[in-house]
Amino acid sequence: MGTIRNTNILSELVVKTAMRRQIVKLPPEASLEQCIRHFIKFKVNGLLVSEEQDTITGVVSKTDIMGAYYARLPIETPVVDIMSSPPLFCREDESLEQVLNTMRESRVYRLYVHNATAKVSGVIAYPDIVGVLYTYCRECPQSRWQHNRRSEGSGGTRRFKVKEIMTPSVTTFGVYDTLMTIMEGLSANKIGAVLIRNQEDRPAGVVSKTDLILAYRRGVSTDLAASQIMNTPIQRVNQEECLENALQQLIFSQLHRIFVFKGEPDNFVGVLSLSDAARMRSGSCRACIMSRISLEASNAKE
Repeated sequence: MGTIRNTNILSELVVKTAMRRQIVKLPPEASLEQCIRHFIKFKVNGLLVSEEQDTITGVVSKTDIMGAYYARLPIETPVVDIMSSPPLFCREDESLEQVLNTMRESRVYRLYVHNATAKVSGVIAYPDIVGVLYTYCRECPQSRWQHNRRSEGSGGTRRFKVKEIMTPSVTTFGVYDTLMTIMEGLSANKIGAVLIRNQEDRPAGVVSKTDLILAYRRGVSTDLAASQIMNTPIQRVNQEECLENALQQLIFSQLHRIFVFKGEPDNFVGVLSLSDAARMRSGSCRACIMSRISLEASNAKE
């Protein structure tokens, strides 16, 4: 790993530094059921639709699959009927700064990568960028890890807290709301998961796009109640927690988001996602403040 410049963590980082080289593809005639299986097997949120001779014709995301479920399309429907086309690309030598601009402006969660010969060589998404930032923060001389996890009050550079980065709102539904209603809420709010509350208005679980596409694959009716597919326990973090600790929890637990509470553990006030962390365009403390651009809302398609 190269020398770290504490004043500008993204100044020299390019796509090739952060991208994943695993590219998941399916032919246009592949079924939605096959598509869902690939999402789960390879732990991805999108895949390419590729003709013979490796001609790329489109991309399918979990949002597209959820839309098919909402429309009650047969699970045997070919992916070509729901794919978005054409996919958006970037180059291996583009800076992460440029990539973040493109993703924000295009309201997408990922870009595919072209190498010098215009061949598809990888994919880059918000989690990949956060992973690189996290690695640099681990090595930075200002890191809590490098200072024996000293407290913020002991001096040094001030750390960002979760509350400074999180999305300060939580979309909630009841345990008896239908999956159809949940999908409408996810689509309207352009989010990846919702909090489910019980009859006493206490947090009971979470329903995500992944939960919904798995329900689709199992043939579950969209009229079923949210309680039938929701996930528990709810992953949570205190809003006063240092951002680097929250990112560690997200990365090592392979989570895309975590619910944020204030005071009491069930008093949820926001959501911290990997997308939020990537859009901050900085590390986890003020040492990188010169590279930090103002947070901008982004409706990313997951």
